[in-house]
Amino acid sequence: MVEKRAEAVVAIKMKRIITLAFLAYFPIVIAQTDTAAVAYKKRVLETTEIDFLASYYKQDGSHSVVNGGIGTEKLTDYTSNIVISIPLNADDVLTFDAGFSAYTSASSSNINPFQSGNVNNPNNSNTGASKTNTWNKDDDDDDYENSPKSTPVGTPWMESTGASRKDVLTAVMVNYSHSSDDRNNIWNADVSYSKEYDYSSFGFGGGYAKLFNGKNSEISIKGSAYLDKWVPIYPTELHEYSLYGDNFLNSGYFNGVTVVNQFGESNTDYKPIKFKEHRDVNRNSYSVSLGFSQVINKKLQVSVFADVLYQEGLLSTPYHRIYFADKGNYYIGQTRDIPLYETEKNTGVFRLADDVERLPGTRFKVPFGARLNYYINEMFVLRTYYRFYADDWGISAHTASIELPVRLSQYFTVFPMYRFYTQVGTDYFAPLDKHYSYQKYYTSDYDLSSFDSHQYGFGASYADLLTSIKFLRLGLKSIDFRYNHYSRNDNLNADIFSIAIKLIND
Repeated sequence: MVEKRAEAVVAIKMKRIITLAFLAYFPIVIAQTDTAAVAYKKRVLETTEIDFLASYYKQDGSHSVVNGGIGTEKLTDYTSNIVISIPLNADDVLTFDAGFSAYTSASSSNINPFQSGNVNNPNNSNTGASKTNTWNKDDDDDDYENSPKSTPVGTPWMESTGASRKDVLTAVMVNYSHSSDDRNNIWNADVSYSKEYDYSSFGFGGGYAKLFNGKNSEISIKGSAYLDKWVPIYPTELHEYSLYGDNFLNSGYFNGVTVVNQFGESNTDYKPIKFKEHRDVNRNSYSVSLGFSQVINKKLQVSVFADVLYQEGLLSTPYHRIYFADKGNYYIGQTRDIPLYETEKNTGVFRLADDVERLPGTRFKVPFGARLNYYINEMFVLRTYYRFYADDWGISAHTASIELPVRLSQYFTVFPMYRFYTQVGTDYFAPLDKHYSYQKYYTSDYDLSSFDSHQYGFGASYADLLTSIKFLRLGLKSIDFRYNHYSRNDNLNADIFSIAIKLIND
């Protein structure tokens, strides 16, 4: 499933950025000067290097997009990568990057939130959020007894036991790079493929970097394309309507299941007539990145970058529910929980969707920013970062971060960090029950809303250029560990632990 892009786009992307950042860890900046030509040409990469990357991510919140903007956002994700860089000769390097990301999501499990166990209806083979709930015969409120035993139970605030609650993303990438004899020109090309249950992606790209001014200046350009494809999965109630049409309440999953209105009364008026399955299941993304880096002096380095990105195809997520303010409310489950629907006290009723998220079929993005690294002394280095982002969906954002590596010894460095992010959301966003059926585009994904976030973290690094510690025939070059806490003002909180180990073939 693609819940990490839906429920935790920010968080999962953050996880990957933090993890992969170990491969591009900024060195202390020292100005360089060209030397006279020498007979010996230093190899770009002296020997094979192997990077092991792993991370653990967990989050929680109360604005699940699968449930229309409310409900649990609990999610855990384990990621592991191995990156092998092989020098083919003095000038060429071939890199293989393979890994997986395994996650469990309470929110995506609620694509089908309904409990099985209806002995009166053999069609009900699904499992849902309240599998462990039992009818409360001791409760003074007799609504449990009055609710039909044949009705399944679900809630946005609990995890379903269905198959959609977990998935594994596997990915592989191959990169080839070539450097000129003077090491002032670098070309690279890459190809990648990733796959999970309902989404696959094929990517390719290439880039060029030019060093000049005694290698104190660098300009680069990179282009990439990702050709992705959905296997659309829709919420249970909308899938059944699409499959059986107007008679769906007497067919398939809903055969023998009681639907009630907001007053808890049995009602057969529920028809999500706005829902239509997506015809376009492709999503293509194209980007061009420009960068310039300059060593100002022995202590200061600055770099600027700008990206242009364009997407087309199915840019919404097929299983994100939408509820309209101008349509009636219909439920399955325990009628006594209807007044508590938007609170965690709701343990047994689920509202049926009016439609799924609809967003434009194109998106144009323009981020640009700058980095500044300043060598204070042998103990401290200051790293700062700023980025501005805007797109034609009306979203704009500012990101600023600061990191202060502290060198404790020849081998050990620690680095506290802080990152602030603020975003103005798209006009297509609205919370639960704030959209209207006459609108063309709508989403209740809080990742597309206005919000602020803070990220605090620290890390520790061990580095040994002499690789005095050995594992089998491999020398340990570095170990890096990072922890970050992410907090958003819409009640989303996350923690991520990452570790990277670099070994070389002595």
